[in-house]
Amino acid sequence: MAETAVLPQRTHEDPSAPPRKGGLLAGLLRTARPRQWVKNILVVAAPAAAGELFSRHALTQLALVFLLFTACAAAVYLVNDARDAEADRAHPTKRHRPVAAGQVSVPVAYAVGGCLGLLAPAAAAWLCSPAVAALLTTYLGMQLAYCVSLKHVLVVDLAVVTTGFLMRAMIGGLALGIPLSRWFLITTGFGALFMVSAKRYSEAVQMAGKAGATRALLTEYTTGYLRFVWQLAAGVAVLGYCLWAMEEGGVPHTSVLPWRQLSMVAFVLAILRYAVFADRGTAGEPEDVVLRDRALALIGLVWVAMYGLAVANW
Repeated sequence: MAETAVLPQRTHEDPSAPPRKGGLLAGLLRTARPRQWVKNILVVAAPAAAGELFSRHALTQLALVFLLFTACAAAVYLVNDARDAEADRAHPTKRHRPVAAGQVSVPVAYAVGGCLGLLAPAAAAWLCSPAVAALLTTYLGMQLAYCVSLKHVLVVDLAVVTTGFLMRAMIGGLALGIPLSRWFLITTGFGALFMVSAKRYSEAVQMAGKAGATRALLTEYTTGYLRFVWQLAAGVAVLGYCLWAMEEGGVPHTSVLPWRQLSMVAFVLAILRYAVFADRGTAGEPEDVVLRDRALALIGLVWVAMYGLAVANW
């Protein structure tokens, strides 16, 4: 068929699912949101873009910053669930989270989250660099402020979540001392805003006319505004990427094909394919959208191949 069917988004196990049997450690692990750890793969973005990914030093540092960022994110989740335990108990699905359900006590969640939040930047300062430690500390401060108050502030909540993605993409470059390109930052930042606002838009569409929105601000945002945000962000991300691809002009003599320029096609197709889910109100977690749609995953693989060939100047 000429028209490819979009695979429906499936429901996945998450911290709001009914509790499994298990002890304290199992509860802490679930509260740390293991499915969200895939987002931290963004730490390889800057080194990959610079073609400095496969040395032993680079791989060691990237594995380390991946673990440190995962620890910081887990700390935020633990503190957030401890803070929201009472409210979560009154929610039809969040009441099954380990802290709200009593599998993990509030003091333990605060204690473990606090320890992770202190140890991760300290380890970064010792094993990586002051810049990495500063970025992790900033991330923790920003995310904790989000948990306390910023998630209730219109537009600022989108900016904070987007900045979290951007920090993940930046930290690999900081760990290896790689200068961060302006086009890399623009494309990554607005690409993240596109996915974040598309998710918010989908949530707003699905919750329209229903009581008990999963996010307090969904009742204040309009679907028209959120649609405007993800469309604007998609346009800026595409523009930034195209400017990067065309920056060096003609085809390098050592390259078989102009991979930088050709990769624009795959990038634009990926944005357009992702926008199908956003438009239908089914754009959930970014990793779920990408991994559950075969066409989008294939486009992504083609883009990665083209981008790699461009970096390698093959």
